[in-house]
Amino acid sequence: MSTAADPAGGGRWAWLRWAITAALAANIVLFAEYGRLSETIDTLAWFVLLVLYLVESEAKAQLSARVREGLRLLRLPAGALVVWAAVAYVLEREWLDAANAWLWLAVVALLELALRWPTWVARNRAGYVRAVTAVYGGLFAFALAWLLQGEWLDAWDAALWLAAFFLIELDLLGRRPAAVTAPRSC
Repeated sequence: MSTAADPAGGGRWAWLRWAITAALAANIVLFAEYGRLSETIDTLAWFVLLVLYLVESEAKAQLSARVREGLRLLRLPAGALVVWAAVAYVLEREWLDAANAWLWLAVVALLELALRWPTWVARNRAGYVRAVTAVYGGLFAFALAWLLQGEWLDAWDAALWLAAFFLIELDLLGRRPAAVTAPRSC
């Protein structure tokens, strides 16, 4: 819900979103240094997807159909790499990473549904919200599992991704918190 003074919903909301995005960009470097190749490729592909989703969700009213379709086409190679990483985790017998990756693919399916068929999502809002809640609840459980295992980089990464995509979901559902959307005037 944007305000007349802030039609794009910027202010602190946009700053928070882009701060999380910057932290995730730094995670690419961390995984390149300390992670496996599959984790680095996975993180990079997800970062590309995140930026493309942010652009479409923030500017959806201003984008032409041609630009929206271009953004969606750009998501295909990044999505293919995400699927590759999910398969690689299974082959590497990294079961927690694999289960987490496949649950994140459910997030992509839900986001694509919301971006491509918003009328259907609006008509079936309660079911969509239940599905989103279940998927994000599972992802939160994985973040907690990594934290309890002492896997700090994975726990930190999971928390950042949850925050980033949760903010996109709030935007798509029209549920931006008023305290964040409408900055106080000085």
